[in-house]
Amino acid sequence: MSKFHPLTIANVRNETRDTIAVTFAVPDALRDSFAFQQGQHLTLRAQIGDEDVRRSYSICSAVQDGALRVAIKRTQGGLFSSWANDNLQAGHTIDVMPPMGHFNVPLDAANKKHYLAFAAGSGITPILSIIKTTLATEPESQFTLFYGNRASSSVIFRDELSDLKDTYMGRLKLAYVMSREQQDIELFNGRITKDKAAQFLQYWVRADDIDVAFICGPEDMMHGVSEALQEAGLAKSQIKVELFAASIPKHAHQPRAASAAAATHQQTEVTVIMDGNAAIFTMEQDKESLLDAGLRAGLDMRYSCKGGVCSTCRCKVIEGKVDMDVNYALEDYEIARGYVLSCQSFPTTARVVIDFDQAE
Repeated sequence: MSKFHPLTIANVRNETRDTIAVTFAVPDALRDSFAFQQGQHLTLRAQIGDEDVRRSYSICSAVQDGALRVAIKRTQGGLFSSWANDNLQAGHTIDVMPPMGHFNVPLDAANKKHYLAFAAGSGITPILSIIKTTLATEPESQFTLFYGNRASSSVIFRDELSDLKDTYMGRLKLAYVMSREQQDIELFNGRITKDKAAQFLQYWVRADDIDVAFICGPEDMMHGVSEALQEAGLAKSQIKVELFAASIPKHAHQPRAASAAAATHQQTEVTVIMDGNAAIFTMEQDKESLLDAGLRAGLDMRYSCKGGVCSTCRCKVIEGKVDMDVNYALEDYEIARGYVLSCQSFPTTARVVIDFDQAE
């Protein structure tokens, strides 16, 4: 199972006034562990005061770059992002978990495809990795990107995107959408919504010409753009989404309806398989998630957002049944194969066995 490794920071660069790009120095002994696919993310861990704080950040470098880099945007009230922007410097060491995530599709040099992406704000980070890797890997493919921001000053990786457009002239089409800066073409003013996405598909790019679409941004944008794409004719399987963990409202677990005769919570024996070893603990059903119960029992179960978004806590149910409250990370086929998010899963049977080793 993935474990944290201390990595030295090679470089910290200010991309905008509230966003830094952090490049890590990966030692030769960990090269294989930190090999990544485009669109994946890293989970970082730091001790901030008395609190163990973990956050996931998307890799923004291309597979071909030979560098491991993430962008960290300061968010209002964001404990980790504020600490990182104020404190991280070259030479510092921070705990990093190897890459995870499935926000990508297989690439092939023989492909001749048209990819489409919608991003907002720091949602550009995985999209940048996907664009750079795809265009370098598939010389006959092309990419169209609609990128939403408040104003030009808040555009992350603006220079890098401009260089990419020059490098891949005719293969990369880039359009900025600004919500607080007036542009000449009215369609590119405002936020990226369902209606605006539908207009893009009507006037700027043909839906029947798109092979795969990527969406990364706030929840309302993701839902709106996804609906517009499907109404234009794209299948759900052609649409890949990645949400901001910070954009998801906190979800309170709603216990299942219990019979009047049930005076106490039922107990579940949980077996957790990690690194080839099995650990067993007992928990009450409907009281807390598998992850929270496991952490309380002293297990070093992996996690990050605890909001059902990042998939760091992904595992497979080998025996028993669980109810999963929310899921913003797993595809339908993963759920059908028994994968769940332990941070959102509550046992419903007397015995449950979950395996993190099969979730790699």
